[in-house]
Order: sequence, then C-alpha cells, then structure tokens
Amino acid sequence: MRAAPTILHLDMDAFFAAAEQASKPSLRGKPVVVGGLGPRGVVATASYEARRFGVHSAMPMAQARRLAPNAAYLVPRFAFYRAISGQVMELLGRLSPLVEPLSLDEAFVDLEAGGVADDSASARVAGERLRRDILVTTGLTGSVGLAGSKMLAKIASEEAKPDGLVLIEPGTERELLGPRSVRIIPGVGPATDEHLRRAGITTVAEVVEAGEDELVRLLGRAHGGSLYRMALGHDDRPVVAERDAKSVSVEDTFDVDLHDRLRIRLEVERLAERCVGRLRGAGHSGRTIVLKVRRYDFSTLTRSETLRGPTDDPVVVKEAAARLLDLVDTTGGVRLLGVGVSGLADYTQEDLFAQAEAEAAAGAVTGTGTAVGTGTGTGAAGTQADGPGEAATSDPVPAAPATATETAERRWSPGHDVRHAVYGPGWVQGSGVGRVTVRFEEPGSPPGRVRTFPVDDPDLEPSDPLPLVPGGATGAAA
Repeated sequence: MRAAPTILHLDMDAFFAAAEQASKPSLRGKPVVVGGLGPRGVVATASYEARRFGVHSAMPMAQARRLAPNAAYLVPRFAFYRAISGQVMELLGRLSPLVEPLSLDEAFVDLEAGGVADDSASARVAGERLRRDILVTTGLTGSVGLAGSKMLAKIASEEAKPDGLVLIEPGTERELLGPRSVRIIPGVGPATDEHLRRAGITTVAEVVEAGEDELVRLLGRAHGGSLYRMALGHDDRPVVAERDAKSVSVEDTFDVDLHDRLRIRLEVERLAERCVGRLRGAGHSGRTIVLKVRRYDFSTLTRSETLRGPTDDPVVVKEAAARLLDLVDTTGGVRLLGVGVSGLADYTQEDLFAQAEAEAAAGAVTGTGTAVGTGTGTGAAGTQADGPGEAATSDPVPAAPATATETAERRWSPGHDVRHAVYGPGWVQGSGVGRVTVRFEEPGSPPGRVRTFPVDDPDLEPSDPLPLVPGGATGAAA
C-alpha cells in the first residue's frame, strides 16, 4: 500500500458503444447495444442511454431487445476498437513505462514509475490531463481512479463513471470500504459471497470484524488471509507491464445445436486453424491441445492432449483436436465448441505430427476438467467475452448451402462500414429479403440520409472504418 495515490486505473466509458456513437452521428445520445445478434447472442457493451432501460453487458441479446426495443443493435467492429485502444494505450505510455492493460478499454498505470506524480496533487493533475488528452485524441471519454493500490484505484474509477475522476486518499480506505458489499473485493464471487452470507458476513466492515482466523476457518488459509488483508485496504500487487498469456483459444456458439458428427468435426478443424493463427500471431507455440464442448443441456466437457514438445503446426493441432473429439459424446446436440493451446513457448518442436500419432497409439490421450485460458470467439450466434471488456469474432458457417442472395446478405452486418460509388461512405442499418439499408454519414458529418439497395448492388461494397474526428461529441453520457 503506497503513501500516495500514484496508481491510476483507466476505464473507458461504454467503450464499444461510445465508439459506435462517435463514428455514427445519427446514434449520438441514443441507446446503442453492441454484441452478437443471433438467437444466442449476448451484449458486449450497452451505451448509458441503453443502460437506463436495464440493458447491461453479458445479458442475452433477446432480453436486451425486450427491454430496449428501439435501441440500435450493432455487430462489433473489433479492428476499429483496437485502433482506438492503441491510441489510448499510447497516451498511457507517455505517463509511465509501467502500463498494465487489462483489456482494450481498461488499464493500470504506475505514475510514480513514470516520474509524473509523487503526491495527491500531482496525481490528480496527471489524471485530469490524461482524460483531456483522450477526449482530444479520440473524441471518447474515460473514467479515472487514483489510489495507493490497484484494488482501490479500480474501485475509484467505478465511482467516477461516467466521465469523471475519483482520488482515494491513503488512510481513508477503511472508512470507504467498510459499508460496501464484500463483492467489491477482488476474488469474491458468487460462491464466496454466499459462503460468507451464511456466516452473517455481508459487508467489508463485517469481514474485518470477523477476523483473520475466522475467515481462514471459513475459506481456507490462502483465500481467507487474502480477503482479510484486502478488507483492511492492504493490496501490494505491483503494476506489471507485461502479462504473459497462459493459453490461446477460440470458441464458437451456434444458433442451432449441431447434431451431425461430420459437421461438428469440420467446425473443430476450423477452430483449430483459427487458434493456430492466433497462436502464431502472438509468436507462441504450445504443448497442450484442449477441446471444449458445451452440450445441448449446457453441460461443458473439456478434453486435453499433451504433446512431447510445443507446436504451431495447424495439422498437428487439428489432428489432436479430432482425436479429443472422439472421446466426447455429442448425442443430443452441441451448442458450443472451442479449441485451445496451452503450455506456451517461444519455439517449436519439429516432426510433432509423428510424435503425436505415436502418443495416441500408446494411449496418451487423457480427459481433464481444465478450461482454456485467454481468447474466445463468436459463432453465428453472437459474442462471448475475450477477457474483461473485450470480445472476438468469427466467420459464421451456414448449416446448409446458401443461396446467392443469402451469401450476399451475410456481407452486410448491422453497423459495419460500406461505401457506395455514388453516395460515398456509410454504415449498414440492416439487411434481409434481398435488400440492404444504409445510412450515409461520417464521423464528422451531420446525421445522414438512409437509402435501400439490392444486396448485390455492384456500386455498394464493404469498407474500412473511417477514423474518428478528434474532440468529437459522443452523446450525453457515453
């Protein structure tokens, strides 16, 4: 615990939705929901205007539509969000060499290590300057928390939302935390919360009153001791600039349960190829291949196979994933599939295909209950979170051969960018029955006009996102 509030936590406000509002003038100040739009899609982010209707992240999209039927529902544009995130992270890097990103829109910064703050006054100046620089650079707002520890800085940024700054003075931690729910403490999830509630402990003050010995008795030495220290406001975790990934994975959730065994195998092979692409993109290889299967009844199974050495060979990963699939009963249907690689390394082992085959013949394939760690994806059904604040996309595969019109319509996802030879840049409001509706506007323009075209109009084509206008408005509370 530091004597000065020199740990900063930045959390961008409703990031995905705010970015969409900033790039689409007609949506500013209006409810916007970003996420998977299929029957099993979930909300990735909701604008503050949508939150007033009760919509929140991780909510099923069908429920969101019932709560806010007039909101704009958009598919995520992750390349666009990453570009904005890069600008924000660059600003954080100017404050300190110690920046710990948690997601695209959230990070810790050690201001002391950067020499920009050593007391409350200088920390506040740095925080306010950061908020101003983010607005000028991206047109978006972020909330800043400042405190002597990571736990309290994150609590402060939550208090600051939206578009604010809260500084917690060292020495005031007990007073601040005492009346709060135990759920405010990192590591206290629903199970621990329920365990404590049964013991009559519901607030942070009651955790302190219970004492460390009682918490250890209830929760075990490691968890009980950690909870007690956190309740006292003691958190000595450092800001870590590089957080090594422990695994790489991708998942797809399907609109309709898969029953055909061949189709399931093809999906697994496709996921394996995507996983290897992500693995190579991170400059890693891995030894353990993991298959995840969520069945029709929501039961989830994982199976893993450990090779003799690390690989980034798509053939090896596909073959291993296929062998693992043979160990899983898919009778009744499959709603989610995932393939992951763990045991990461920075080198590869040659000729692993032959080694993996030898291991399989020797019965080296084992089932485990270990889940995969980092990345997730989405299928045709919708978005799953990729760590705090982020989601990933995939290329939907139709259950049956598509007609030319269906294929064309799949190019036009709501919210995605297009360009027309006559009308210029715009974005897709929706498509169906062979038609696509486009609103023609740009980040710096007034709200634009809407026009409808055949989905195969030769003058209309997908486009890269246009950059945001620095300092542009994003709506009342976005």
